[in-house]
Amino acid sequence: MKIRQTPDDTMALARALRRLGGGKAPASLASSVLRRIGLADTYWKLPSPVGTVFVARGPRGISFVLRTESAARFERAFRLRHGRAVFPSPSPAPREIRAVLRRLDSGAARGARFDLSGLSEFEQAVLRKALEIPRGEVRPYGWIAREIGRPEAVRAVGSALGHNPVPLFIPCHRVVRSDGTIGDYVFGRSAKRTLLEKEGAQPRTIERLAASGTRYLGNEAGHYFCFPTCGGIESLVHDNLVRFRSVRAAVAAGYHPCEQCRPAAVAS
Repeated sequence: MKIRQTPDDTMALARALRRLGGGKAPASLASSVLRRIGLADTYWKLPSPVGTVFVARGPRGISFVLRTESAARFERAFRLRHGRAVFPSPSPAPREIRAVLRRLDSGAARGARFDLSGLSEFEQAVLRKALEIPRGEVRPYGWIAREIGRPEAVRAVGSALGHNPVPLFIPCHRVVRSDGTIGDYVFGRSAKRTLLEKEGAQPRTIERLAASGTRYLGNEAGHYFCFPTCGGIESLVHDNLVRFRSVRAAVAAGYHPCEQCRPAAVAS
């Protein structure tokens, strides 16, 4: 009978190994044992829209993603981040992992488990909220801050996104600056634009609207206003010609916030 191990079992085993005989075990012993019983983190080298990436997964879920050509560099970065070893996987990458990298599939990513250990509760809340942003849409830092109940923490949201250990899977590339411009990204601004273009978010259009001062688009028929990418930027920009620079301006004109993208907490 095969005994299923859990993450808690893993930690208990590691503690037991350290206590064995009261002696000093080799530093590699715990990792070797965990690897033997299938509980170590393993990784794959895979293509993505922004080049080759390495993806690691452990008992708690996907644990690290890095864009690099070197397995040795990935292993070093993983050890620095998590304090443990990672090994090449003997098996092909699961379908859901390949789906996220090939199509930036939001559904597959939301169904995945992630190892966010080492991050603060605030950082984890930021990343899990970013996971809710649909493919082909963007939201500003301030939206995440407000949605997680920390409206004053806009700068801290940016820092938390910069610490995302699993980019592409948790789509921090879908978060833009509060002025509507594209902003920074863990893999660089060029990679961020590439990802948004692949999703149909049209970064050039986003930046053109930002440069004109447009932050929201109003729907005349329903009298609601949205972020410029809500439901797909192409139809919004062509069909919704009412443009607003602020929530206050939209509300003053008699428009209420869209219930899907939630550009404001309440209309007053």
